[in-house]
Parts: sequence; C-alpha cells; structure tokens
Amino acid sequence: MVVRPPVGGDARSAYLPELATQVWPPPADATLRRGGAGWVVVPSAARPRLLVPTGSRRAAASAVRHATEAVGLTARLKRQLLAVAFRTGLGPLAFRDRLVVAPTAGTLDAHLADVLGRPALLSIHVSPARANRKPVVQLLGRRGEPLGYAKLGVDPLTRKLVDAEASALRRLGTVGIPGVTVAEVLHHGSWGGHALLVQSALPVGLPRAAPTAAAEGEQAAMVAVSDCLGTTREPYAASGYAGRLAGTVAELGDRAETGRLQSVLAGVTRVDPVLAFGSWHGDWNGGNSAVLADGRVLVWDWERFDTGVPAGYDALHRRLQTAVTRSGTEPVAAARELLAGAAGTLAPFGQPAGTADLVAVLYLVELAARYLHDRQAEAGARLGHVAAWLLPAVEDHLANRAGEGGVAK
Repeated sequence: MVVRPPVGGDARSAYLPELATQVWPPPADATLRRGGAGWVVVPSAARPRLLVPTGSRRAAASAVRHATEAVGLTARLKRQLLAVAFRTGLGPLAFRDRLVVAPTAGTLDAHLADVLGRPALLSIHVSPARANRKPVVQLLGRRGEPLGYAKLGVDPLTRKLVDAEASALRRLGTVGIPGVTVAEVLHHGSWGGHALLVQSALPVGLPRAAPTAAAEGEQAAMVAVSDCLGTTREPYAASGYAGRLAGTVAELGDRAETGRLQSVLAGVTRVDPVLAFGSWHGDWNGGNSAVLADGRVLVWDWERFDTGVPAGYDALHRRLQTAVTRSGTEPVAAARELLAGAAGTLAPFGQPAGTADLVAVLYLVELAARYLHDRQAEAGARLGHVAAWLLPAVEDHLANRAGEGGVAK
C-alpha cells in the first residue's frame, strides 16, 4: 500500500510517500494510521518534520534531542520539552499520526544492522524542498545512545554529494584540523541502487560554549579548515580557481544568468587581485556545527568540501545564510550587506588589503553557479532564483565600486 498524505498537507507531507519508498522500498508496506506502533510523525502527517521510533522511550527522546540544531532559545526550549514528553511516554499520546511499515526483508533497517553489527532504531528528518533533498537517518540504540548517521544518495546529484562527503571525511581524517572534530566513515557503499554513507555520531549532546566563546571558536575553526591542506597566494586570473569557476559557469549553457555571471567574472579578472587561497567546508550555515564548552568545534555535512578556493568563503557563507534564514533579511539586502561588510568578515583569513569585496563577489558567483546547476529554483528552494537577488547585488556593487570606474562595465 502507498502512503497517502492527508488532504491539505504541506509540501513536506507531499514528500512523505517518496521518502517512505526510498527507505522502505517494495515489497515493504508503509501506511499512515492513527495511534499504535510505528514511527510517530511529529507534529502530524499534515506537517511532518520528524519520524520518531517507538518501542524505546530513551531512543525516542534522543531522536528529538539530536534531530536538528534548534535556532534560538525558544526553539531549544521547545525541543527540550518535546524530548521530555517522549522520555516520559507522553509524546506518542500527544502526536497520534503513525507511519507503519510491515516487516519484510531487504529494508534499510536490516542492511544498517548488518553494517553496524547490531540493530539500530531509525529516526528520520523530513527535510524541506530543495534539489539536494535526500534521506538522512539518525541511528540509535535502544538506550538512546547515538550510533551514527546514514545518508542515501537517491538521484545523480545526491549520489554525487554522498560520495563526495565520504571522500572528504576520509581525507580530513588523515590530516587533522586543530580544534575541529569531524565524523568517521563507518561504511560507504550502495544499497537499493542508492549511494549509502554511514558515519559516526558526533558528541552533540555535550555542554555548549557560551555565545561569545562559541562565535570565537567557530571563527577559529573556519580559519583552521581554510588552512588544513595548505594555502597559496597568487593573482586571481592565473589561478586554477579562476579557470574552474569560469568553466562551471560556462557549463550552465544558454541561459540568461550565464552571460551575466560571465560579465561579473570578466570584471574581477580585469582587476586581477592577488588573493589567498585555501579550503572550505562548502556549506557552513550554523546548522551543521557546534562549539562545545571544552573548546572543541564539531562540524558535519562535508559534502561540499573543496580546496583551492579564496580563503574565507565559509565565513561569507555563514554570514549570508544567517542573515537570510535566521535574521529574516531579504536576500538582496543580505547580499548587499555581505559585500559591504566583506572586509570585516574576511579579516582573519589573510586576504590582501582592498580585495575582500572581490572575494565576496567571487563567492556569490560560486553560490549562483551551484544553485543553477542543482536546479534549486525548480526544486522550490527560496534562494534558487539568483536573478532576483544575487545578480542585482553583485552587478550594482561592481558597477559602483570606488576607484575602479565600474569594473563590471
């Protein structure tokens, strides 16, 4: 039987049947019903955000505590109260919708038990619409102990990202990053035609640093990541990165944004600044890192890791994502503020004087090319429509850049 989302459900509710089929493919029989055993759909089948396993109160509470990074004090308090509700057995009474899967062989549950050498309870985040949406599964023991996380690459883009993260974790595990803790690869292979990565769980439940110390620790961690595989300094036009980025933009083909991005790159090339180059995490957005009270910085989701990019890209990405997704700044205003404040944002990364805004321009071109290649707009991602916010901010900045006579002209 196919999972049928309730009438009037949101976009994540419409995604739930696809998610269930990916994790429990036929002949597994997944259905929605009210009450009983199965996965508790939190908060409801009409607005699903998390699938919480039943059968162990400790595991259910742990699933809630470690599901996502709560933003702000109110969100953290709500998450803690929700965890307490599941720990005391009230959660399944308050949330009545269930995803029930009839037992069958060949499911992801059984495969992961073989990989881990022990049974695991699965908790699954129901993610919002985006091109790189894929099943991300939290693996828990019956006492609530985190056993790891599994990611499934279910299409060409997400398979590429899952494989890239496995490669990045292995590489980073050999070099070590001072003060930064990354997960270990427990298993990397395929299952059901999908790419599968199982990685160790990071100790996200340990006490966190105070806000000021957390901000300082995160910044130091970004610098350490930038330096982890060495740094160089060279003119932009002659750098390997300039060729790579130009090639990535050219691959977008015959679309309006391509020519505009190429014009932006031509403007930067004419200035040809000398830049510092290093590595970056690739998607440091505040929801994939945590600074512990003991000073360690936990960082996860390395599927976009890359080397040989202008130093400081992670700090720029963090600032932009925070402004848009957490502070509610309109995207075009956030992009303009990013460009205007680039010198302060990039101060710890050793970029030569007078080049910070051009590094921010290059970062925004990188981001635009990513969103366009991934077809984020078509997938429903808010920031995917780069012509509506990113390009105007970049073009206006270059046209009005002091002392350059309008480098984009």
